[in-house]
Amino acid sequence: MATILLIEDDPGVRRGLQLALSRHGHEVRTAETGEDGLRALGAAACDLVVLDLMLPGISGFEVCRRIRAAGGVPVVMLTARGDDFDVVTGLEAGADDYVVKPAQPTVLDARIRAVLRRSAPSDGVRVHGGLRIDTEALTVTLHDAPVALTPTELRLLLTLSRAPGRVFSRRQLLEEVWEHDYLGDSRLVDNCVQRLRAKIEEHPAAPEYVQTVRGFGYRFGPL
Repeated sequence: MATILLIEDDPGVRRGLQLALSRHGHEVRTAETGEDGLRALGAAACDLVVLDLMLPGISGFEVCRRIRAAGGVPVVMLTARGDDFDVVTGLEAGADDYVVKPAQPTVLDARIRAVLRRSAPSDGVRVHGGLRIDTEALTVTLHDAPVALTPTELRLLLTLSRAPGRVFSRRQLLEEVWEHDYLGDSRLVDNCVQRLRAKIEEHPAAPEYVQTVRGFGYRFGPL
């Protein structure tokens, strides 16, 4: 059972999702504003945040940025539209996945469980140049300095680094990291790659570790 913090201002949607997710075995706490949600996170830990983007006061985008700055709690965002701008902006703010409203409880539960499953098999320590990946402790350091990654960013790095030089297509990464099979969600991959590069690459525009293979996908280097 996971502890979920649901931040949603619409009382009907909030109550409906709380009941539905509870039936799926989760413990669900709720907040109706971004401010309340951030206070709830500060008061008690949770396993995952389900976050509506359109909130009064502090927007869901800003709430997501603050959650991400404070630590690695995964975030599944709810967007009222499948609008590319909303989705891309939410992903750039640090969300791990998204569900378009009206959210079907079974879909939302599946996305939640997929995000929470994002951990890699333990196979020791991987060292690549100045990058050190401990797959047992699930920690990453760059030149001995700790790198704070979200669960999704870590899962992506673990997936790519397990086979240096191998090219992973976006579809393969969607299936392995996000457990999606819809290629239209490839923006999840591209946005996560950008965020990961910003944290582990000395020169993100000329990446050493997460390299683009045009027309195919991504590979981990140096070879």
